[in-house]
Amino acid sequence: MRPLALLGGTFDPIHNAHLRVAWEAAECLDAEVRLVPAQVPPHRDPPVASASQRVAAVRAALAGQHRLTLDTRELERAGPSWTIDTLIELRAEVGPQRPLVLLVGADAFAGLPGWHRWSELFAHAHIGVLTRPGHGGVLPTELRTRIASRRASDPASLRETPCGRVLPIMVTPLDISATRIRELLAAGHEPRYLVPDALLADPALLAAYRGG
Repeated sequence: MRPLALLGGTFDPIHNAHLRVAWEAAECLDAEVRLVPAQVPPHRDPPVASASQRVAAVRAALAGQHRLTLDTRELERAGPSWTIDTLIELRAEVGPQRPLVLLVGADAFAGLPGWHRWSELFAHAHIGVLTRPGHGGVLPTELRTRIASRRASDPASLRETPCGRVLPIMVTPLDISATRIRELLAAGHEPRYLVPDALLADPALLAAYRGG
């Protein structure tokens, strides 16, 4: 059964590195990948742009292709955007057999023990760790112990079971920062080639980051 993968974030704003890693994960897993903007991110500052502005930007960025789609469920849910809640909702929707894959960056994965109800994530989804070539970060002991029997090396193995495995996914290292993009916009510069062209054509979105 074809996996369904999720890439969460504030997407404040969405940029080309978000899109590229999502695309590479979709190709690696032969999966549908949904981008899931957070309403209230638990581990970072609130977004600068509004939910509607970020949704419009993501929708514009995804136009013209079919592998990547937008999922707004966290924007429609009150309270902190806990990943475990999203996975529980999705598992109820897709049924017990379809593989779900939570996509996280390598640095975020190393911090997984700090996530809300983190040990329950494996009961609902696989975890695809978006890893840059040469990246060899040290994992905390608690996490290493928890994933010791869950490691996978073949993307096809994630189709054999609906959840519970951890797969590294090598992605192109694009060092693009949403923080830096916001700084450029606030200073009146144009972050061309860092963000999709559709974002640069949205005066309302640009004004949100420029304080206009």
